[in-house]
Amino acid sequence: MSELAGSPPGLSEVVGPKGHEDVLIPVPRKRLSRGAFSWILHQGTRDPYVILITIYVFAPYFSRVLVGDPVKGQATVADISTISGLLTAAFAPLLGASIERYGPRKPFLALILAIMVPLMVALWLAKPGGLSVELVGLVLIVLGVAYNCGDVLNNSLLSRAAERGQEPVLSGLGYAMANGLSVSLLIFVMWAFVLPGAVPWSFVPSAPLFGLSQVEHEPSRIVGPLAAIVMLAGAIPFFLWTRDAPRAGASLLGALREGVRLIVDTFANLKGHADVARFLGARMLYCDGMTALLIFGGLFASGLMRWGELEMLAYGISLSIFGVLGGLLAPWLDRVMGPKRAVQVEIAACILIVMGMLGMGREKILFFWPWAEATHAVVWNGPLFRTLPELVYLGMGLLVAVFVTAQYASSRTLLVRLAPADRMAAFFGLFSLSGTATMWLGSLLVALATKVFASQVAGFLPIAGLLALGLFGLFFVKGGGREA
Repeated sequence: MSELAGSPPGLSEVVGPKGHEDVLIPVPRKRLSRGAFSWILHQGTRDPYVILITIYVFAPYFSRVLVGDPVKGQATVADISTISGLLTAAFAPLLGASIERYGPRKPFLALILAIMVPLMVALWLAKPGGLSVELVGLVLIVLGVAYNCGDVLNNSLLSRAAERGQEPVLSGLGYAMANGLSVSLLIFVMWAFVLPGAVPWSFVPSAPLFGLSQVEHEPSRIVGPLAAIVMLAGAIPFFLWTRDAPRAGASLLGALREGVRLIVDTFANLKGHADVARFLGARMLYCDGMTALLIFGGLFASGLMRWGELEMLAYGISLSIFGVLGGLLAPWLDRVMGPKRAVQVEIAACILIVMGMLGMGREKILFFWPWAEATHAVVWNGPLFRTLPELVYLGMGLLVAVFVTAQYASSRTLLVRLAPADRMAAFFGLFSLSGTATMWLGSLLVALATKVFASQVAGFLPIAGLLALGLFGLFFVKGGGREA
């Protein structure tokens, strides 16, 4: 069955009885199962780690306070990302190929959970005089590799959690839930720990809850334990109800050996799947740019606009809310124009917005419009985002959040559309490789540009270049068009 063009949402078409084949009979589309909802919840509760720790709260704190300098901090985070990307590139494809021969994913996802939860809790100790910059960097590297390997396993269960044709819905709703949960956590942190003492509002506590100290930057450090609790809670229904892959018969060691052979065979047979190969090659470039945009977006905003904890929390909340729109936009774009064209539109939008952001600052708008704070009145008398450059930059960030989130969801749907069903886990291993194999290159380019020019803006230029190259590569991919 295919979706009936122009029919109300939730209806599909079937051919009429013999002799009336031209009659299309609308029938209800299957509802999402409990296992599908559990997969969405698992996806959603894993991603706050990314938004709270690697983008908006902990990473800017790490750069601004622990490293002590925004430019040097951006370069340090780039070095951490480079190492994490290299390790992920080494492990993720082997994991994806081996698990296909072994079968069950849940035991390995449980191991990843056992690694990540204690390390996220340990970030509470990351303070001057506590964990050193080097040790915190090591923790962030391990967390990054573990999270990416978990993505391979979780993504490979997408087709098992969904009924046929539901993959775009699950993919988009997973990211939408991730942003929704992250918004809730960011709002809680701001209400409970950052706003107390900063505003006279009656609904805000008079002092930070639980005795957290703003001077000790405890609101920035608490996000590690919070993300750990959320991830653990979301894993429970997933392990109970989402359908796991059955045992394939091979032992763990045997699965590793067969996984190596499968990787070799998969690469060798990419000639028979030329469009998948072209897509993965293009994604290797544009996803590297998107990943760098996410990793350094919070650092860039914090340093360029000189925003502190309050502004960064509000920035993260705003972008996460609009990220929900991206998760909902992706399935619609996939249906209307097909996932390939949707990805192209999403990348092009990101390029245009990023180029505009490079021309922003506290005292300028879009390169050529000077805006001296001393000679211009504030736009409003609130506690944050008071000037026009700040509001313009915020608006650009909101649009980036929409299209970045939509791109991740549409890309995953495009792979499901292009890859052979009997090797889905192996191709998702390559999918992860395409998103991380050159992440070290993007991070390295950001680090080099930042160090050479001593500028955060210069460090962002390679990101726009990677996005443009990936967009160009997608024009050579056939397939992934709109379904009939």
